[in-house]
Amino acid sequence: MLRRLMPCRPAASHAPAGFRRASTLLTACAGLGLLAACSSGDRSDNGLTAPRNHLLAEDRGASGGDAELKGGVNAYLWRATLDTLSFLPVSTADAEGGIILTDWYTPPAAHDERFKVTAFILDKRLRSDALRLSVFRQIKQGEEWVDTPPAPNTASDIAARILSRARKLRADNGNRDS
Repeated sequence: MLRRLMPCRPAASHAPAGFRRASTLLTACAGLGLLAACSSGDRSDNGLTAPRNHLLAEDRGASGGDAELKGGVNAYLWRATLDTLSFLPVSTADAEGGIILTDWYTPPAAHDERFKVTAFILDKRLRSDALRLSVFRQIKQGEEWVDTPPAPNTASDIAARILSRARKLRADNGNRDS
C-alpha cells in the first residue's frame, strides 16, 4: 500500500520567545569571543596581525647551519653552462635556484633522435661537484618518441666542457671569485 508523503512543518519550540533571543545573543557573543582568541598574534600599528612564517624560521639553508636563507650560484658555472648549452633551446633558467632546463633538440644530422638536458648548479664555489647534469634521449619509432638512455659518457663530457669554460671565464677575470 502506498503512503502519501506530507510536507513536514518545523516543530514548535516550547521555550518562550525572550529565552530564544537571549540564547541566540549568548551564542553570537561566544562565537565572537572565540574568533578574537584566534587572532592573538602580534599586532602592527595599523591593528593588523603581523604574519608569521614558520617555514622560514625553521629553514637552515643547504649548509644546515646558516640562520638565514641564501640564494644564488657560482657565476662562472652559470655563465659557462649557458654558453655550453647555447645550441639547445632553453626552456627555463633560474639563476637564484641554479636550474637550467632545455627543451628537446634534434640534431641536424639525425632526424630520428632528440636530446634534452637539465643542469643543476649546487654551490657558490667553482667545484666539479657543484654541477649536476641529466641528459635525456629519445628516438623515434614509427610516430612516437621512445625514451632511450644516452651514451654513458654524454653527461660527463658536457660537464667537462662546462667546467673547462668556467675555469677560463674565471682566469679571464683575474682568478677573482666576485
